[in-house]
Amino acid sequence: MPRTPSVMRLHLRYRLWIAEMNFDIDMLRIFEDYQKELNKKDEPEVKTGVDYFEKEFIMLRKDIDELRHEMHLLKMKLAAYLREAKEVNYKTYQTDNHTELKERYLTFRKKIDKIKNEFEHFEGKWLN
Repeated sequence: MPRTPSVMRLHLRYRLWIAEMNFDIDMLRIFEDYQKELNKKDEPEVKTGVDYFEKEFIMLRKDIDELRHEMHLLKMKLAAYLREAKEVNYKTYQTDNHTELKERYLTFRKKIDKIKNEFEHFEGKWLN
């Protein structure tokens, strides 16, 4: 049977990931300001790029909202376990879908890092 992380470790992991996603929200807001500046350019390639990134940013924000919500619920559940001095056993760990949520978060991280790099390259090409 695989080893399950401690309640505190899981709780802290969710707190850290939620904090990272809060940073991502701020970053997306700043990128939206860059988009406003880029929209002043009257070039078809810029308009196409801005439209693409606008859609990507909307999807990223939706992903963030869903992940943060689910993590917040599990974080609160784990806090209750800590108050009650309960352990997370393998069955509870599987039932709460911690592994699935971790995989979704890691997939999200790859996606946001990719889009961030693409946008920084795009923005650097058109804003001097």
